[in-house]
Amino acid sequence: MELFEKTLSSRSIYDGRVIGVTVDDVELENGHKTQREVVSHPGGVCIAALTENNELLFVRQFRYPYKEVVLELPAGKLEKGQSPLENGKRELAEETGAVAASYIPLGKLYPSPGYCGEIIHLYFCRVLRFENKNPDDDEFLKTEKIPLDTAVEMVLNNQIPDSKTQVAVLKTAMLKKLGKI
Repeated sequence: MELFEKTLSSRSIYDGRVIGVTVDDVELENGHKTQREVVSHPGGVCIAALTENNELLFVRQFRYPYKEVVLELPAGKLEKGQSPLENGKRELAEETGAVAASYIPLGKLYPSPGYCGEIIHLYFCRVLRFENKNPDDDEFLKTEKIPLDTAVEMVLNNQIPDSKTQVAVLKTAMLKKLGKI
């Protein structure tokens, strides 16, 4: 098959709580051999939740790899035994207290396909009401509402560096403009 790399062997070098890392020996389509380092991840979900006032729900939280507070749409790691949509509903409720209806898939995102197998599932929904937040014990965040048009400007002005948030904000804005949501 053209553009295909055949896995010859795979060696696990790390198996952690969230990620795993393997070093794979592969054969390229031209017959040459090389290695690929691969990070495995269970995947994630991201929710673009729009209020009746055309505001998206965001969270600010410290992200250790960057050593900074990052503005993001509600999101989280996929848990075994739950579909991406079930995970998304749970994350939205835990992080913002929002309960929503009519979830619409916005597709999937490969955040860094050169070395990581993570897939992030994106959804849009309309917020119906708010209940109590219930974040994880190790999760500290602040929730805020940002008008959709402002969020688009923030993405375009590089004020939101998170890729899943950028894609979900821009897809939401375009679908709204086209009258599809």
